[in-house]
Amino acid sequence: MIPVGQDTLSLEQFSDILFKKKTVSLAGAALDNIDTNFRFLQDFSADKLIYGINTGFGPMAQYRVKEDSLLQLQYNLIRSHSSGSGRLISANLAKAVMIARLNSLMKGYSGVHTEVVELLRELINKDISPCIYEHGGVGASGDLVQLAHLALAMIGEGEVIYEQQVHPAKQIFDRFNILPLTIHVREGLAILNGTSAMTGIGLVNIIQAQKLLRWSVLLSALTNEIVEAYNDHYSYELNIVKHHRGQNRIAAMMREILNDSKMIRSRSEHLYHPGNQEMEVLEDKVQEYYSLRCITQVLGPIYDTIAYAEKVLVEELNSVNDNPVIDHANQNVFHGGNFHGDYVALEMDKLKIAITKLSMLSERQLNYLLNDKLNKKLPPFVNLGILGLNFGMQGVQFTATSTVAENQTLSFPMYIHSIPNNNDNQDIVSMGCNAALMTKRVIDNSFEVLSIQLMTILQAVDYLDCSSRLAAGTQTLYKDARRIFPKFIEDTPKHKDLEKVRNFLETTDPAFSFKPLAIPDRQK
Repeated sequence: MIPVGQDTLSLEQFSDILFKKKTVSLAGAALDNIDTNFRFLQDFSADKLIYGINTGFGPMAQYRVKEDSLLQLQYNLIRSHSSGSGRLISANLAKAVMIARLNSLMKGYSGVHTEVVELLRELINKDISPCIYEHGGVGASGDLVQLAHLALAMIGEGEVIYEQQVHPAKQIFDRFNILPLTIHVREGLAILNGTSAMTGIGLVNIIQAQKLLRWSVLLSALTNEIVEAYNDHYSYELNIVKHHRGQNRIAAMMREILNDSKMIRSRSEHLYHPGNQEMEVLEDKVQEYYSLRCITQVLGPIYDTIAYAEKVLVEELNSVNDNPVIDHANQNVFHGGNFHGDYVALEMDKLKIAITKLSMLSERQLNYLLNDKLNKKLPPFVNLGILGLNFGMQGVQFTATSTVAENQTLSFPMYIHSIPNNNDNQDIVSMGCNAALMTKRVIDNSFEVLSIQLMTILQAVDYLDCSSRLAAGTQTLYKDARRIFPKFIEDTPKHKDLEKVRNFLETTDPAFSFKPLAIPDRQK
């Protein structure tokens, strides 16, 4: 059980709740704080004009709402903004949104009744996710439309996903004896005003991006083994003179993986000997192509980008992103824009650019293996059948190429694509939820590309009959992946094989960590 509201919620804890189905508990002191905050707001707002409690919303804030309509105002906000369209986000992503909203509300600055967080805890622990649509949020008053659909489910009027099926919320609530949320003061606005949709989706993106990067390092290492590359390009000595932490961590990963490989060569043994001085044309390629030799320099900044995105989004996860902020300690209510999603939007745009580059590296390594004129070791398209009659991996290369091209187009930033709306009240917006969803698509696409690369690598290993010479880690990957995708010679449809391999990569954690042992600074 993971306590929420007591300390900072880490990415690992977030992931454990989401993917390992660990249950959530609410810290008692935090619940007491929420109750104090709620009672303060009740008293404070009794004789004052406060946005969203006794006024309209957005550009209609100049209209005062009568005392007998204050609770109806909150219901009207939820119902009117439940206007999403497009596809439903997955149940897991919707659960991520709930975790993010719960953690923010548990800070005790939103003036909500404890019933709100207790209901969110129950829905999370029972794996009941609200139906939330992809389209609708502009990420300025937070994720208004996406979070409205969360609120609609919480008041028992929307729909939920339970056991992968869509049901009326009331039906599932009745089954589990769950009481729908009752509005007390500003629960509608408190649920809607926030960055929790973009943050929840963004954190899932970071978890999957970390996994993608580890797979990319592992597949890059395996590709180096296949071509019997030299070991100096990922050596400590070469990389430490470049002061980027990401580059040095990628190099450390490569060394960890390839430490016991019997295929990687030492330059001093194969090139640094007097016999080569007599040769006019060297049989060995002196330096590998960039997609093999520059792995630490290409994946290093991607590592750093993911690491920084994690820092920013975990900070957002643990922040108060409501408006107004109800501060009972200072006996005041502060109006501002903590719901604005620029921090998340910018990190998601940077992340999708980085992951697109990762997919481009994978596609280039794939092309190297498929092009016999480049590698001079493998048949065209790693065709294990009869050349001309059979086609090997020729067909799936088209899928990899087109998918990478889509990633490149999707990488245009949303962060700078503000469109004023809401009668120009929201005159500059973040588009943070769009950015997070587009980043998710880039990450999903990249798993497809790496799956095709892995399938090709497996065929190459079998053609060279070199599995016994692989490093222990890459040999384990070879064996595990071959159980899913057996060696083939005759042509067969590959779309189902691709789906199986992709599912393997998406759901399996590589054997080494995203955060290996710290690299000593050169200056120390």
